[in-house]
Amino acid sequence: MRSFLVNLRYFLVILSLLKLSSCKTHRFRFKAEWVKADPDGLGERRMIGFNGEWPIPDIHVDKGDRVELYLTNGFGDGTKTSLHFHGIFFNSSYGNMNQMDGPDMITQCPLGDGDTYFYNFTVPDQVGTYWYHAHAGSQYGDGMRAAFIIHDPDEPFEYDEDWVIGLADLYTEPSYKISKGFLSRYNPTGAEPIPRNILFNNTVNATLHFEPGKTYLMRFINQGLFVSQYISLEDHSMTVVEVDGVYVKPEETTLLTIASGQRMSVIVHAKDGDPKRNYALMQISDASMLDVIPPDLQLNRTIQISYDSKYPAAKEFFIESYSNAVNDFYLQPLQEEGIMEDYDLQVKLDLRMKTLGDGVKYAFFNNVTYTAPKIPTLTTLLTSGRLATDPRIYGDNINSVILKGGEIVEVVINNYDPGRHPFHLHGHNFQIVQKSPAFHENETFTDAEQDRITVPYNEDSPIMPFPVHPMLRDTVVLEPNGHVVIRFRADNPGVWFFHCHINWHVEQGLAAVFIEDPLTLQARETLTDNYKDTCSNVGMVTTGNAAGNSEDWLDLTGLPRQPKPLPEGFTIKGYIAFAISTLIGIGGLYSITKYGLQESIPNDAEVYDNLKKLLAKNNIET
Repeated sequence: MRSFLVNLRYFLVILSLLKLSSCKTHRFRFKAEWVKADPDGLGERRMIGFNGEWPIPDIHVDKGDRVELYLTNGFGDGTKTSLHFHGIFFNSSYGNMNQMDGPDMITQCPLGDGDTYFYNFTVPDQVGTYWYHAHAGSQYGDGMRAAFIIHDPDEPFEYDEDWVIGLADLYTEPSYKISKGFLSRYNPTGAEPIPRNILFNNTVNATLHFEPGKTYLMRFINQGLFVSQYISLEDHSMTVVEVDGVYVKPEETTLLTIASGQRMSVIVHAKDGDPKRNYALMQISDASMLDVIPPDLQLNRTIQISYDSKYPAAKEFFIESYSNAVNDFYLQPLQEEGIMEDYDLQVKLDLRMKTLGDGVKYAFFNNVTYTAPKIPTLTTLLTSGRLATDPRIYGDNINSVILKGGEIVEVVINNYDPGRHPFHLHGHNFQIVQKSPAFHENETFTDAEQDRITVPYNEDSPIMPFPVHPMLRDTVVLEPNGHVVIRFRADNPGVWFFHCHINWHVEQGLAAVFIEDPLTLQARETLTDNYKDTCSNVGMVTTGNAAGNSEDWLDLTGLPRQPKPLPEGFTIKGYIAFAISTLIGIGGLYSITKYGLQESIPNDAEVYDNLKKLLAKNNIET
């Protein structure tokens, strides 16, 4: 018996080595830098390219392959950056993987001018549609994003051609300029910036060439900063077969909805024989997410499905109702997995948007808006020894949650906001066990009214029946004034970011950090020299608590914190009054100056009157 076991062990080792020898290593050297581009024909703008070119390339690998990617910061203007492979688990069983995940100040320091970071990992057991993008500020909206496809030799469906389709939104200014105006007291309502266009594979003039009788796999990826998008094909049905890298039981539909960060792959059968015409694929913005719709903003794009160029171009068509779009709550993974019935830890996150004392509107979980620490959270974990399980060392400014290894975690998010929020979890897929519909969508309420009309999760009386085989994915949409409940097993030690994938909301602080099984991670992972060098080069220490203090680990002096709250009784109306009164004061000084220079003052009285009328309209006294 002993001899049999020894031989079996040798056989398994040889089999493993043979398997590894058949896997490929893909090497990339990318220099991120500003380039000029005009994706929509409305004028050039600065985009982020690699090695002087934009768009940056899609990456295709096979299951089990290795990726070696060197990213160099070539901006040369002080812009810092990092790179995240969206949806990849980076399981620490395979080495120093948590350092590969990429969000700056979470699992690495941001790259400074001239620095290079080495992303080095395998994709041992994941397949399907992913993407990679900048994870510093909102840089991926500047074009630093592309598909990351892991091909599977054992796909459970057949097709003739494989198409990757990136959906995105496009702004006129670079994200760092937009962010400055967005996070400002001059935007007191926190209205999200409105894109100038939506893109389909980085253009507005796309054509897909169908051949009669062929079958196509279409991988849709929403790579936008903000707006969810709908997809519909004229007189063609779509069969959903994969969502966020998870194979699903085939679901036929005529309408997809894909939020930022989400991926959805469908099988489409072309017409048999010559259809004697071309068809339209409609790409439609979710206009309900926009506070304002500028008159020149084109919400719908008509993509040509061309069977033959001799036929006229297809005309746009309209969707009467979006209610029949695929609802991921009702999808089922192809490989059935029962619901995780008994959770060990419930994490309740109440989402609110409110203004703080600096006049900026922030996003909150449980009244805490994520404020980046002085050094990455991973640095703190890996250098703190036994203190790694003490939540105090990570600060009270990042919504940190310590998870024990192996426990089942339930995350409840209640939305006290009329907006739609796609939430993405790094390092895991999760089960969707509850997902409410929207309530009072597109209606405006005061904060007090918002609390009354929101429908939070009631564990004793759930709105939805619990699914037997819940959908698995890594990004789920939380509907306006509703709730969503997800569950996952804490079986991947690491520091994992959980955040809204509307990147403007991340910049407002809508994020939490799950610190999972920290002592096991310490046993598996150490900070690489490359990690330490990039931190040192941007002036960050490589040991210490969230404030960078390693002498007294509980001393958080100097920790960045959210601004203080508004003074009691000081409201948005107060800011309006202050702004208008300031304008009146400036107008008065201007008038006095002109009078002193013996110049006429035409229409100044009219300006005064208009400003005073505006104050009166808002019931504000001066």
